[in-house]
Order: sequence, then C-alpha cells, then structure tokens
Amino acid sequence: MGKLLARTSGYGRGIALAAGLAVLGGAAAYGGIAGAAPQPTVSQVQARINQLTSRFDKVSVQFDQASQQLSAAQSRLSQVRVRLDRANARFLTARAGVARNAAAAFEDTGAMSAAGVLTSGDPSAMLRQGSMLTELSGSRNAQTRQLLTAASQLAAVQQQMQRTRDGITALKGQLADRRKSLGKLIDTEKATLATLTGTQQQAVQAGSIGAGGTTTATYTGPTSTQAGKAVAFAYAQLGKPYQWGATGPGSYDCSGLVQAAWAAAGVAIPRDTYQQWAALPHIAFSTIQPGDLLYYDGIGHVTMYVGGGYMIDAPQTGMDVQKIPVDTGWYASTFVGAARP
Repeated sequence: MGKLLARTSGYGRGIALAAGLAVLGGAAAYGGIAGAAPQPTVSQVQARINQLTSRFDKVSVQFDQASQQLSAAQSRLSQVRVRLDRANARFLTARAGVARNAAAAFEDTGAMSAAGVLTSGDPSAMLRQGSMLTELSGSRNAQTRQLLTAASQLAAVQQQMQRTRDGITALKGQLADRRKSLGKLIDTEKATLATLTGTQQQAVQAGSIGAGGTTTATYTGPTSTQAGKAVAFAYAQLGKPYQWGATGPGSYDCSGLVQAAWAAAGVAIPRDTYQQWAALPHIAFSTIQPGDLLYYDGIGHVTMYVGGGYMIDAPQTGMDVQKIPVDTGWYASTFVGAARP
C-alpha cells in the first residue's frame, strides 16, 4: 500500500517499521559510527530496502484500515446524535407529563424525593428510583412506565454516544501512531541508502518499487465496458502524487487508486488490499485482462493491469502514479496473484 522516499531526496523506495528498526541498527554501523565496519554492498542494501518495503506496506494497510474505521465511526456518531436528540425529546415529554401531575399525585413525604428525581434530568438516576416513582404514581402508573421506558432508551443512547466518542479517540490515536511509524520508516530508508554512493543508489532504485515507469501515457483503448472505463480513469491519474491513505482526486495510495478507478466504472470494491483480495475472485496470471488487479508483497500492494504487459501503479511516497512494465524487478519478485472486480 504505502511507500516512501522524499521526491527531492533522490532516494529510492518505501519502507516499514518492525523490519525498519532491525535495519536501523545495521544502518548505523554502515554509516561509519563503528569505523571498522565494512561498507555494505548494493545487494545487502537492496535486501534491507525490500524488508523495509514489506513492513511499510503492512503499516500503510493498517493506516488505511484505521482511516476507514474512523470515517465509519464519525458517520455513526452523527447518526447517534440524531437518535440522542429524539430520545431526549421523548424523555422530556414523558417527564413533563408526570411532573404536571406530581403536585396532585405526591402529597406525602415521598413528594420531595420524587420531585428531585423528576427535575434532575438524569435518566439513569430516574431509572434507579423507578420503583419509588411507580409506587407513588398511583392511578397514573402507565404514565410513569412510559417515562421510565423513555429514560431507559435515553440512557442507552447516551452510553452508545460515549462509546462511539471513545472509539473515535482511540482510532485517532492509532492513525497518529501509524503516521509516526511511516515517517520513521522513510527516515530509516534514507539513512540506509545514504551509506551508498550515487551510482550504488541508482542500482538499488532500479530494483525497487516504481522503477522503470513513466507518467506520460495516453489511453486510446475502448471505454464501452466497465473494465475499459476503469483503465481510462487510471490513465487519467498518471502524474498525480502518491500519498498514503489518499483516495483522490489529487493524490492516491495504491489501493485508493484502483478503488477509485473501478468506482468511476460503477463498481464498488473494498478499500484496502486485504479486503479486496478476500472479496474479489482470483484469476490466473495467464488470463489477466485490462482492468484486473495485481497483488504484491504479501497482498500489501496492488496495481491495475492495463494491457500490453503494463500496469498502472501509485508506487510510493515521493513518486507519482505511473505506467510500469509488469515484469519489472521488484514486482516480478513479490507477485502474489491477480483478481478481477
């Protein structure tokens, strides 16, 4: 899903954290902190970059999942607010009905206690004193039961509101953690690549995600089918920047790009790569057609096949959406399978 590298830095590829921390220690040794440490080879750095890439993909998917969950929770919160307003209105109406009769109904020592409950506005307190209200209500027992029902409903919605708010706070914390992890992975990759010469860095880049692509291509194929429309949409995004968690229209991550492309064709597919892979029918690579989705790196990354041996991908941070040969090094070595929306 997500990838890395600041565009202005000249470094090559996206990364990931658990592996990143392990590599960080190695990168420090490479950088000359231990003067006697040997210079890492291109193949050693390439292997470490690929490890970071794999971890970065996983964290990026987690970022997408948390973003999606946060969006759903915020939508739920809006719905709960509407329910809360309605439940509160019912509660106030029922309470007013009982209160209007309180002076006539409660002319004993319980009247003061009952009046306090009725004016508290706390549905939970009213529920705790429900037996007293029922006992004092006399002939108006049905009216009191209606009040207690309204209080119960209001209390339940209030609890749901609090749980939803707590969930949103937790999800925002997860997003902040994921964002921090992704930033650390980018820094770790830069530190690892900095141990190489310019020529060696170019060699590593050639074996990394996004290598060999172009951002200047025009679609001339058919748009009479949904697949054709999806491919045409993907072509139209060439040159737009990669951004983890983005679903357009100005930037995309890999799964955000293919989801938006198929949405433009009128087909809804899941947001993240794991959900897509689980939901869509799998096909053999030998049968792929334009519009099919190709999955890589343990299903952590996805591209769209556009025909002629090419795919369109949002590769990594610091790179733009581009058209890339499907047999390019990193993709060929991490291919998992294909699926058709």
